[in-house]
Amino acid sequence: MAENRTMQGKRVLVTGAGTGIGKGIALEFARQGADVVLHYSSNDAGAKEAAAQAIACGVRAEKVQANFDKMDEVQDLAHKAVDFLGGIDILVNNAGITLNKPFLKSTLKHFDKLYHVNIRAQFFLTQKVVEDMLPRGKGAVCNITSIHGLQGAPEHAIYAGTKGAIVAYTRALAVELAWRGIRVNAIAPGWVTVDNYYECLPGFNERDARKTAYEKVPLARYGLPEDIAKIAVFLCSDDAGYIVGQTIVADGGTTSLMSLLSDFRSESAARFGEKYL
Repeated sequence: MAENRTMQGKRVLVTGAGTGIGKGIALEFARQGADVVLHYSSNDAGAKEAAAQAIACGVRAEKVQANFDKMDEVQDLAHKAVDFLGGIDILVNNAGITLNKPFLKSTLKHFDKLYHVNIRAQFFLTQKVVEDMLPRGKGAVCNITSIHGLQGAPEHAIYAGTKGAIVAYTRALAVELAWRGIRVNAIAPGWVTVDNYYECLPGFNERDARKTAYEKVPLARYGLPEDIAKIAVFLCSDDAGYIVGQTIVADGGTTSLMSLLSDFRSESAARFGEKYL
């Protein structure tokens, strides 16, 4: 157990906390001394295991199920979290779903599902939680977006739209709430390997993933849930008290790399500018 429990006594709601990045974030808050409510949509076993791991850190923890396609369940989640924790100091909006679909094959059903889960539910859950924070005049919200909201990828027009919306509303909401003591920021993860990769990517395996990441990611590795979790805890801590409305990109250098460069490890054969010297 960490000696420096920077979140001791804090009350935290993390959405999508049954697996992956959300689970990593919830457990990092628990390790730092926070009581946590772990939201999940369908993976009860994963949420149950995550809650047990949080409790093992010596904090209070509870799992709560909610379908983010249904607004009544979104609002009920806020009420249940407040009841269990006695109030919410920190909200981490991590829950979201991914879809890749060619633009011409995208349907209204696809569009509505992603926008309902990824942005509508997050927006109105935040509204309910902020109502609880305002009387105390303090709180922190951390929204998890994606580098898809900053760069383009084929077949991700709907998904990227939801993630770009998170970046934009984070910035606007932050300047609306900052003077009232509530800070809002976001994290845009790059490639972070989670269980879903093994389910959705044909033939995905750790050995090949490590090789691909070494070749394609400037840091020479893919990200892990704990990489994002530590940033989330920092952004919600007093140490980040002057950071407002920012989207922190955590991608191992992926978006910093100019896509036209084929090999960033070797000296370029190009000689631009030499004639000017």
